[in-house]
Amino acid sequence: MWIMIAGPYSSGAKTEADKARNLSVLNEAALAVFEKGHTPIIGVNLALPIIECAGIDKFDEIMMPVSLAAADRCDACLRIGDTSTGADQEMERFRQRGLPVFNTIEDVPDAD
Repeated sequence: MWIMIAGPYSSGAKTEADKARNLSVLNEAALAVFEKGHTPIIGVNLALPIIECAGIDKFDEIMMPVSLAAADRCDACLRIGDTSTGADQEMERFRQRGLPVFNTIEDVPDAD
């Protein structure tokens, strides 16, 4: 499966170091999903290079549209971490389509 890792990136982050820690947590979860035999997708990782080229003032214009477009292409979602409006929007895309939303890495099945 292609599994979106949904969790906070900028939500609750007061500094760039906070964002970096949040991204590290997302990437660690992605590694765990990969080790179970799936393809992990993180919307932030798709959007940040585009934002870097466009300029930080385009963050809101780019981040969620790219992340939600990626969510629409994935088979399941792993929702991790604390409060995050963006992660909740991603997760809701899966629920609306009746696709799995996992709450822990242990809930993610091994690939066949």
